[in-house]
Amino acid sequence: MAASMRPIQDSDEKLVRFMIAKSNMEPLAVANRRTYYHPIYIAVWLVCSSVFMEFMNWYPKPEHGWIGYLQPLPAFGTLFVPLMFAVDWVNRPYFENRTQEVLRAPDLRGNIKAYYSRSLASGFWIVEFDGKFVGLIAIDASVGEEAVKPRTTTSEIATIRHFYVQEPYPAAGIQDDMLSHAVDHCFTTKHDIVQKVQAPDSPLVLYAQKALKESGFVLEKHTETIGVSRWKLGLRVLERNIWEQRKKP
Repeated sequence: MAASMRPIQDSDEKLVRFMIAKSNMEPLAVANRRTYYHPIYIAVWLVCSSVFMEFMNWYPKPEHGWIGYLQPLPAFGTLFVPLMFAVDWVNRPYFENRTQEVLRAPDLRGNIKAYYSRSLASGFWIVEFDGKFVGLIAIDASVGEEAVKPRTTTSEIATIRHFYVQEPYPAAGIQDDMLSHAVDHCFTTKHDIVQKVQAPDSPLVLYAQKALKESGFVLEKHTETIGVSRWKLGLRVLERNIWEQRKKP
């Protein structure tokens, strides 16, 4: 059975809010895992463990046979866990705060379908496979937080506010089709009003970053640096003229 992509319905709101919250917290696990494999983290762990081993006098004792060589291991295991918690403690606040900001944003505060109906160039789609949720993408081309009349205000700059594919589906490349559909819809609606589509960029969401790059989005600027490893977040932009060139046969 093929995957299907459909516009959001009112009955989807609970699922959508949950998945958007999940999509903003998943990069925390990625950030933590990458930090654990970072050379600096490993060096700190080894140094601290060695100091602890010295303090506890847990040196190998060959006179006890092969078991004596295992005596230093508790020192390394004991220090690894608190260092893991320390990394999470530093990384977590950004992702929790970001999740709360996203959930309180204008598009999610009220009726999601109504918000993304304010401009014909906007849209919110859900992808399903065999009745199961696969992912979602939302592009907002409306002007301001509140429109006087629905479907009457369109901005020259549209924003991809949400872009998420649940594991294990990114491996299938479904995100490329989702992004292409949303961008094509935005640029082909409202008689060339939209001149640019922008999207957040994060090295912690590789499938989204790769899809944006391959669709012609270029990094316009770095917006902030986060976490223990100082990850650089940014903003990617796709200009209408670049999109038109890529669409030519």
